[in-house]
Amino acid sequence: MDPNTKQLIVSALCKHFSLDPKPFLSGAGESDVKTLYSDVLKASGKEVSAQNDEVLKWVEFAESFPANSKDCFPALEKLNVELASKSVLLGKGLTPSAADIAVFPALHSSVLDLSDLDKAKVPHVIRWMNYIQNKEKLSTLFGPIPVKLPVFDFEVPKSVVKVEANPNTKKVVESVKPVDKSEAQPSTKKTEPEETKKKVTFEKDVKKEKKKPAEPEPAKKEVELSVSLLNIQVGLIRKAWKHPSADSLLVEEIDVGEGKVRQVVSGLAKFCNPEDLTNRLVALITNVKPGKLRDVASEGLVLCASNEDHSVVEPLLPPAGAKPGERVSFSGIEGKPEDVLNPKKKQLEKITPHLYTDENGVATYKGTPFMTSAGPCTSSIPKATIK
Repeated sequence: MDPNTKQLIVSALCKHFSLDPKPFLSGAGESDVKTLYSDVLKASGKEVSAQNDEVLKWVEFAESFPANSKDCFPALEKLNVELASKSVLLGKGLTPSAADIAVFPALHSSVLDLSDLDKAKVPHVIRWMNYIQNKEKLSTLFGPIPVKLPVFDFEVPKSVVKVEANPNTKKVVESVKPVDKSEAQPSTKKTEPEETKKKVTFEKDVKKEKKKPAEPEPAKKEVELSVSLLNIQVGLIRKAWKHPSADSLLVEEIDVGEGKVRQVVSGLAKFCNPEDLTNRLVALITNVKPGKLRDVASEGLVLCASNEDHSVVEPLLPPAGAKPGERVSFSGIEGKPEDVLNPKKKQLEKITPHLYTDENGVATYKGTPFMTSAGPCTSSIPKATIK
């Protein structure tokens, strides 16, 4: 199993047991999933249940689930049969167990890539995946799996809505006495002054209609920008120092795997010491337009989390093991970053309102985590804004 999937399983289990995933993520690459599950279970303080052996069987299933999308479908078909009479993998009720939480991440990417036709072949798997992602609120760790729920047609039969004719209608019609044509049609001849008056009024109305200005076309709805436009990379701060002419600014030299360091100016002087930032990983937007801040060149933007009153600000922290230069990804969100963001289009300003940390401090875009090869980027500030 690839390390990234292990990281996701650990993160999901920690969320299930209300634990901080950071202590477990660093060792996820070397340990098997069984060991990781046992470590998380011990840390949770939960007693080992009678079902633990059954949970471990499902953990083995998750670890052995084929990574190749071509080989995974037979395994999904077998699981579909298993889930035909169940709401969850273990237990008779509706409460997910650790088995459900461990298996979900192993299947997620494969199920996400299934065509609608293939999804229809494993309806119980899709129903279970949809239940787990909503019940456990796993959208904070994974991109949501779109599920087409059945639509029921409640059309009322025509026989019910048919309106019967009023039985008295015929009688009313029959009771109407034929009227002599000369009596029924009064003279329609109008006096000359009335005709002239109506003609003049009509001509005035026509002129007004011609002078009426055309209504402006409705403004086109603004297309929402995606986080995929941003080139967010893992960076390693090699050196940091105070800005020579601004007390609120720091200058950093950041390695993003280009063979040279980038110089970046950040407004962190009030919140971080240069010594604390040295050799620290950060998440850096590298396709902002280069410029100068108080006469010092800057070619990047360090993404930081901030609490509500901005009294606490800190750079986002990629997990240990993330490599400088690797691009931060968002599950289910595809797209090529801009070569250089256009300041006139205010692309960054329109995207950053959707960046925030969740209740566990995981950095997200609309709830989808900032992911690296070693796991999600995090912050010690939960429910923070990111910019």
